Amino acid sequence: MSDLKQAIVLRDDLDISKGKAISQACHASLKAYKKSDSELRSEWERRGAKKVVLGSGDRKVRDLYEEAERNKIPASIIKDAGHTEVEPGTVTALGIGPAEHDKIDKITGELKLIR
Repeated sequence: MSDLKQAIVLRDDLDISKGKAISQACHASLKAYKKSDSELRSEWERRGAKKVVLGSGDRKVRDLYEEAERNKIPASIIKDAGHTEVEPGTVTALGIGPAEHDKIDKITGELKLIR
């Protein structure tokens, strides 16, 4: 099995606090993780549970989700409840994987790391 990772894509066009962004990234990571195969999860954890956090706008986040689903890669889109900083139902983040590194890169390769 090749290298494994998980990609977390945050909306970089929202004006949200760092704490809110971190919270949304955690939701995306955990929800996608729970959708993945238990054997794959165990192997990913054994190898260090590599993650990357990337940024993108709303439409692209939705497109990435659909592409991951078409490629049978576990993915989870996060829509906020709207109790604090954004309107209810606002897409804030996307978790993809864990999955093989190159499969995730085919979907997210053009995105930039969040800094």
